[in-house]
Order: sequence, then C-alpha cells, then structure tokens
Amino acid sequence: MEDGPILEIEGLSSEGAGVSRLPDGRTVFVHRTVPGDRVRIELTKSKKRWARGRLLEVVEPGPARREPPCAYAGRCGGCTLEQMEYTTQLEAKQTRIHDALTRIGGLEALPAIEMHASPREFGYRNRASFSLVRGGGDRVYAGFHGLEDPGRIVDLGGDCQLLEASLGALWDELRDRWGPGAARLPDGRRLRLTLRSLSDGTGFLLVEGGIEGGDAAALVHEIEGLRAVWAAPEQGDPPILVAGEEALFEHWYGERIPIRPGAFLQVNRDAAEHLHDLVLREVGRPRGLRVLDAYCGFGVYGRRLARHGASAVGIELDPQAILMGRAEAVEGFELLEGRVEDRIAEGLPADRVILNPPRAGVEEGVMEALSAQPPARLIYVSCDPATLARDLARLGGAMRLLRVQGVDLFPQTPHVETVVTLEAPSPEER
Repeated sequence: MEDGPILEIEGLSSEGAGVSRLPDGRTVFVHRTVPGDRVRIELTKSKKRWARGRLLEVVEPGPARREPPCAYAGRCGGCTLEQMEYTTQLEAKQTRIHDALTRIGGLEALPAIEMHASPREFGYRNRASFSLVRGGGDRVYAGFHGLEDPGRIVDLGGDCQLLEASLGALWDELRDRWGPGAARLPDGRRLRLTLRSLSDGTGFLLVEGGIEGGDAAALVHEIEGLRAVWAAPEQGDPPILVAGEEALFEHWYGERIPIRPGAFLQVNRDAAEHLHDLVLREVGRPRGLRVLDAYCGFGVYGRRLARHGASAVGIELDPQAILMGRAEAVEGFELLEGRVEDRIAEGLPADRVILNPPRAGVEEGVMEALSAQPPARLIYVSCDPATLARDLARLGGAMRLLRVQGVDLFPQTPHVETVVTLEAPSPEER
C-alpha cells in the first residue's frame, strides 16, 4: 500500500468528511473517516491552507467506527456517515448546529440543543432522484453520483440502504423493465429519474432531460405499483403526464392530498410527522391566532392550524404545491402564490410566523420585515444550519432565542433539520 501520512481524525466537516491536520498545519478533509480514527491517507487536492485526502487504511479505528452495511459503501456519494455509529451521527449534527449558530450567527449563551432521532436509521426515503447515463451500445448506468467524483455514476439497485422497501422494489422493477439501452424511457443521453413511493406502496416516476420516444405506457402496464410516468424536457420544466393516472393522492399528516410531480414533501415520512408535531407544539393553542406560514408548500401547518381555529395565511412559489394546496380548500387558510419577500406584508402583523425555506434560507427583506413587525413567536424550520444562522443574525435584537431542536430526517448523511423558536420581548423588556 502506498506510503502516506498517518493522521488522527478530530472532527467532521459540514459535508461529512473527517477533519484532521497535516504535519505542516494545514486542515485536511478525508471522507469515510470517523472522529478518533487513526488513518493513512494520500492527498488528492492541495491548497495553500487546506487539502483533501483519500482514505488508504484505517490504522486504528475510533470508538464510533462500524462496518458500513451498504454494498456500495466507499464508492457512492449517497451516504457519507454510514461508517459511524448512529448516536455519534446525532452528536455530530448537534455540534454542527451549535457551531453554525455561534460562529456564523454570533449567538451567545445558546439553550441546550435537543436532538430528535429518526424513527428509522435505514430504509426511510420515500423519494430518490437517480442519474441515468446511456453509454455505447445498450449500456446504461443509473444510480447516484460517486463520492467526490460527481462525473461518475455508481450503478445501484433497490438494495440501496436509504430507500423504503416499496421504493427499492419499484426501482428494481423499473431497471428490469426499461429494456436494452433503457429504450422504454424517453430519449436523451442523460436523464434524471425521480421515483416517489406513496403511503399505499405504489408510486410514480418523473423523467427530466427528455420527453420524446420511449414506451412509458408499457412500463405502467407491466410494473405492478407504478401508476404514472411524467416527463419534462429539462430539469425544472413543467412536467407532462405521458402514461398512467394523473389524479394520485397521498396521505400526509392526517390529510389526503393530491400529489404532483416535483412538489416538495419531506423524504422521511416518519421523521417528518415528528417534525410537524414539534412545530405545532411550538405554535401553541391555535384558536384565535393569526398565523403566517411562509414557504408553506401545500400548507401542512397552515391547514392544520386553520382547522383548529386559527386564521392562517400561507405563501408559496412552487406552482405544483399551489395546485395541491388549492385542490381542497380549508376554511380559514388563505394560500398566496408568489415570493415570500414580495408578499410577506400581506400576512403581517401575525401572532405566529412559521418559516420553512429551502436550503438557501430566506431572501433579503424577509427577516427585516419580521424585525420591523415581530410576531409574539417565530418558528424557523431550517435544513441548513449555516443559512439559518445567517438569517437569525439579520433579526438583530428584535427577538430572543427560546429553543433550538435538531431533527434527523437524513440518517447516514450530514444533513440535519433544525427547529428554532424565538419570542418577541415583552413591553417591559423593550
């Protein structure tokens, strides 16, 4: 084995790579390592102040290292933490939240961060997006991108440890039935295939990157449980139904909702239910409250709160989510279409504000509007601790931090959901 430096892994990066120090003092990032490991590495990228390394040998395993259960470990970029005991994954995510809020957000004297584990460590994803590349002849590669090598596709089957059992079965059936060169799928050398399983075990497929050709009707006919195939010329284009049923429904947090391709729902249905419970608990008793539910999707919070006596306004940009939310109106819940920063004034003042933005966080102007008209309580649901910290700093001193909770919707990955509750100061404290 090639000779290389032996290092001790001291922590984890936000990408899930182990962090250590080279003999010259530079920080080095090494995937597939665990804090406490002593490892031999080779450098793959060298910069003035940092470097990246490839794991060559675990000389001495750390106390939290385990044998990865996945057959694709070491090659696939879908998971980066599966070699780490789950309790240690939770501790690492707790540290990530704390460091972001203190270092980026400048927050001091944080309350203790309460972590909530996923009910299932494996087999939790109800949706997965696979990359498909057609090679020469009838060769097809379909799976996730390689770890630190996004140009390489790791060809994988339904035995991926992240997938719900029904999703894995659909993926295997699709691979078996798409024919030589994936001829039954739409044309295109590179496709993005998003497969979603529903709570009843059936599912549907969205193909992005091609719309002409193929035989989607044959796939729907032959694959038990595949109820529809949608397609779009490019990622983000409006999808078109090419085979199967248009009217599909999902049961989500006590609601029967029409499900649309491309519309956002959390990938971990069991952990999402716990997340929704936490958020509504932070809202408190809803009757008589005026609630703004921003970045609301189809309105999971606003609809529930309206049914229990609140007057709720939701704001959402995605047209697919708007269609879902307006399909069955709920009295007391008004759904506004548009950008939150453009329409937030229509929902203020409010007693409670829920923010649930995408990974990029909120746009400029949102936190400033809340600072000018602070609600009695603000609940921010974040999927990136760094952008959460940045956004909280924009509030200035308008609200005080009450609670911080981490919810693990994404075991085996470095991603974590954070629920932060803030309160406006009382008149005496202003």
